[in-house]
Amino acid sequence: MTFQEKIEQNIGLLIILVICVISVGGLVQIVPLFFQTSTTLPVEGLKPYNALQLSGRDIYIREGCVGCHSQMIRPFRAETERYGHYSTAGEFIYDRPFLWGSKRTGPDLQRVGGRYSDAWHIAHLTNPRDVVPESIMPSYPWLGKTKLDSSDIQAKMEGLRYLGHPYTDEQIRNAPKMLEGKTELDAVIAFLQSLGTALKDI
Repeated sequence: MTFQEKIEQNIGLLIILVICVISVGGLVQIVPLFFQTSTTLPVEGLKPYNALQLSGRDIYIREGCVGCHSQMIRPFRAETERYGHYSTAGEFIYDRPFLWGSKRTGPDLQRVGGRYSDAWHIAHLTNPRDVVPESIMPSYPWLGKTKLDSSDIQAKMEGLRYLGHPYTDEQIRNAPKMLEGKTELDAVIAFLQSLGTALKDI
């Protein structure tokens, strides 16, 4: 009986060896990533979302926008020619959770920041067909009528600072003031206008 046959007939030994192989393979794949600065350090010029952008990101998640829009440009010519520079790990250091997505009913939004004016975004989010007649995106008219809730923004930013976001005491203290008089539409637009701007010039 060969060694392989002995292993195949001994279920306990087979399980132990499979676990060992998977563990070693996993370590070989994962451990080097902790030592690559391109995956653990923010790109130059990247800042964490301010209070208004952070609130907009939460609304973007709440409304399910990531279900139709990815935020990850793949390193293929067809993608970079349409959307811009491919996404890099250092751009997402301050994203919790990541919103990469995999479905594109609508276009990728990773480089949408600064591409359109605030007025365009207002019209598009209120009624997408006013600016893109063939759009199947739903309208979000309530965003412009709903005032932002600033009651939890400081706690949110403090939690993110604990996780490594470099918020200052002053930024956290002034966060509710930044949201005063703002609507949910203002916040979503602020978030969209921030996307991908750290690598815009590459």
